[in-house]
Order: sequence, then C-alpha cells, then structure tokens
Amino acid sequence: MTKLSKDSKIYVAGHRGLVGSAIMGNLQRRGFTNVIGRSHSELDLLDPVAVKAFFDAEQPDAVVLAAAHVGGIMANSIYRADFIYQNLQIQQNVIGEAWRHGVKHLLFLGSTCIYPREAPQPMTEDVLLTSPLEYTNEPYAIAKIAGMKLCESFNLQYGTNYLAVMPTNLYGPNDNFHLENSHVLPAMIRKMHLARLISDGDMAGVRRDLAVRPISSLPDPYAADDSEVLKALEKFGITPDVLNLWGSGRPLREFLWSEDMADACVHILLNVNFTDLTDGKEVRNTHINIGTGKELTIAELAALIRTAVGFKAEIHWDESKPDGTMRKLCDVSKLHSLGWKHTVELDEGISRMYSWYLASLEQGNVGRR
Repeated sequence: MTKLSKDSKIYVAGHRGLVGSAIMGNLQRRGFTNVIGRSHSELDLLDPVAVKAFFDAEQPDAVVLAAAHVGGIMANSIYRADFIYQNLQIQQNVIGEAWRHGVKHLLFLGSTCIYPREAPQPMTEDVLLTSPLEYTNEPYAIAKIAGMKLCESFNLQYGTNYLAVMPTNLYGPNDNFHLENSHVLPAMIRKMHLARLISDGDMAGVRRDLAVRPISSLPDPYAADDSEVLKALEKFGITPDVLNLWGSGRPLREFLWSEDMADACVHILLNVNFTDLTDGKEVRNTHINIGTGKELTIAELAALIRTAVGFKAEIHWDESKPDGTMRKLCDVSKLHSLGWKHTVELDEGISRMYSWYLASLEQGNVGRR
C-alpha cells in the first residue's frame, strides 16, 4: 500500500469537533501541509449530493471520518432515531464516496460502546457481537458497527486500506459542555464549575458561563434575575447546596486525553496496513481499540474533578437515573503491539481540561455585558 507523503491531501471530516480538531492539529504538527476540512455550513454530510460534489472537486488522497452525531446517556435515550439514522447516513456518504473516488487510505472512528453490555473485561476486539448491546445507546452502537464492517468489507473485496479505531471515552480541548447532551466528564466539569460559582455567590460568573454556552430555557442570562437563573440550573441538578449527579457513581470508566487519541489515530493512519491486522483465517474484528487500559469509578472521577475545580459542596448521586454499562475497559494489547501507548494520565488531563474551559469562557465572553 502506497504511503502518504507530507503533501498528500488529507480530508478530516468533523475537523472542528473534539476528535477531528485534535487529529487535524496532530497532522499539521507532523508537517502535513495539505490537510483540509469543511464546517457543517460548508458541507452537510447528511446530503449525498453535496458529499459527492465535494469529493469530485477535492479528490483527497486520504480521509479521516471523525464526524458523527454524538451525545451522552440522556441524549442517546431520547433521540434514538437521530443517532442511528444520522450516523448511518454520514458513514454511507463519506465512505462510499471515498471508495468511488479511489481513496486508498481511510480512518473511521467508532466508539467502545459497540461492545456488548456484559462483555468480559477488559474488552478485546474479538468480543464484538458476542452478546446484547447496552440498551440506552444501542442505535448509536449499531450504526458504528455498520461503519466498521463497511470499512472491513471494502478492504476484503477491493483491496483498500480503510482502518477502524474504537477510542474509549475521550475528553479534551473543544469538547462539548452542553448540560443535556455532553458526555460525563465535560458535563461534570461544567456542573461543578457552575455549582462552585453559585456557592461562592458569584452570579456574574454564572451568567458569563451561560452567555458563552447558553441553555434553551435561559437564552439571555443577563436579562434574568438570580432566582430565574437558579431555577433554570436546578433542572440539571445544580443547586446552591448540593450537586445532583445521575446514577450511583459505581460504574467503572476509562478516559483518554483527546490529543493522545489523535496521536494514536495518526500513528495508525501512517504506519498500519489492513494486512497487518489479518492472520489469513476468517477475517473479522480488525478494528483497533484506543485507550489507556486503566479505569476508575464515576465517583472517583467526580473526586478528581472536585479537586481540579475547587468544588466543596455536597454531591448527591441520584440512583433513580440509569448508570449505563457498569464497566467498559479496553484491552489495548493490539494497540501496544502496533507501537503506540498513551502519555497523559487522567489527573493531569482533567487539570488541562479545566484550564482550557476557563480560557474558553474568557475568549467567548469578549464584548458581552
């Protein structure tokens, strides 16, 4: 398989998100000079005609498919049709047009939620499709499994080099901090930040945060009085005296710094061929787990974030809300055998993440009241 050169045109789909921005930055730091992206307003990946026109015009040498419709446990539970339909459509359009335009190198990003709810731990790539999925994110998981199998099937039939990676829970710069639709770590950082501001009596800081990242029930926090602001935040478990978090706090999770993930992805894109992942027998489960191989409980995660944010009030775990899968730890033996290992540990990453979040509030608040 022909190697990519520093002037190869590489299209990163989803280049403004947590995953795509980290991968684009990693490629550029490695000296790749022709890395391109398109915002949603410039290219709607749900539109097959628009995607075909883009590939007709740009003719990329490689594609990184980091664009996806994503969200946390609440969003996955409510918007089930959106998660399966939109992800299948994005994958069909981008992977299909890549093949039709002769693209030999493609990297598809999935998620470790593809694995069965009761998978043996740590999860090797071979446990895929061996038992039922977690119900709350089943539509999203099925879409991602389809994308992975689409890549694998093109490789087997047409000799392409379409690789699939399954990152564990990611966090880092450009993460989604939406109070309803974000994943557990960024959601917890923002909730503790807001709760700390309230307990400190810093309502100006609360308004600044809500102005930069608005919530639907409070489009203009500067036009609302304190009681209205507090009432709006109470919906998300944020009160002056206690922070209410979903679930029991007992599920175990693994977390990977997004820039570490990006480095692993680019390492695989540049150095791994599909044939490296096959053994000549029945070919399946050629995807690669990307993670740290380390885990902690959600309650332990909350304790690390509490320290980083300086949050001192009480935390209450609402066990009437779902926990999701109780354990999801990646076996990263295959990844290590391919020559890559993570460098950023969780306590350092959370500190970096909170610093980035604070800086984003200052940058986003320029010109606001």
